[in-house]
Amino acid sequence: MLGMYDPPALRDANDRLWQKTRARLGYGPETLTRDMDFLDIWQSPDLLFAQTCGMPFRARLYPDITLIGTPDYRLPGCNAGYYRSALVVRADTTGTALADFTGGRFAYNDALSQSGWAGPMVHFDQAGVSFTSLLETGSHNKSARAVADGRADMAGLDLLSWAILGEHDPGLAARLRVIDATAPTPALPYITAAGRDPAPIAAALRGAISDLCETDRRALHLNGLVDIAAADYLAVPTPPGP
Repeated sequence: MLGMYDPPALRDANDRLWQKTRARLGYGPETLTRDMDFLDIWQSPDLLFAQTCGMPFRARLYPDITLIGTPDYRLPGCNAGYYRSALVVRADTTGTALADFTGGRFAYNDALSQSGWAGPMVHFDQAGVSFTSLLETGSHNKSARAVADGRADMAGLDLLSWAILGEHDPGLAARLRVIDATAPTPALPYITAAGRDPAPIAAALRGAISDLCETDRRALHLNGLVDIAAADYLAVPTPPGP
């Protein structure tokens, strides 16, 4: 399952990434899974290959899954294998600092999201900023639209989601602007079931990324696979839930 970054515009590229990974691995399902709940997939004893988020990794999955590796998206202001959240507001707002939005409404995709919930909440706490109401949207794209439509004052979108939004929905992206960014944390890791050897999968994935055409690599923003220790994921702060 590669559903973390799998909008309709990227599904063909994700399919090709999996097919090339499977060809090198020599086994596995013929197609990606797109019709199951994420937690059910991540926690399945039959899991071969999936991408999860840093917060569910440390809060719900570890140590009952095995880490394969972390994609390198070469995001601005981040080391290899790291990402951060862009804090976006409406483009026509007059506020220029986080403090200008204290008391407003914050839109978040999911309470188990590192980039949409945990990272922003830690950042706001450190900055002394608080929101009086919250809006759960279900996805980064819906959070962005909630801000653009005036139903929320701010949202946290990870930098890759923000880049993909600009590439595939530039009209919506133009209605928003970035006012701040959170501290970098390890990016969304690839995982497999507990007890499964991750080395062959990592090797197959590294080869598959190299095998992709430049157009697909650019569309997926994939620049390789890096090794980040589980301890680095577990060290990221987890704020209280909404």
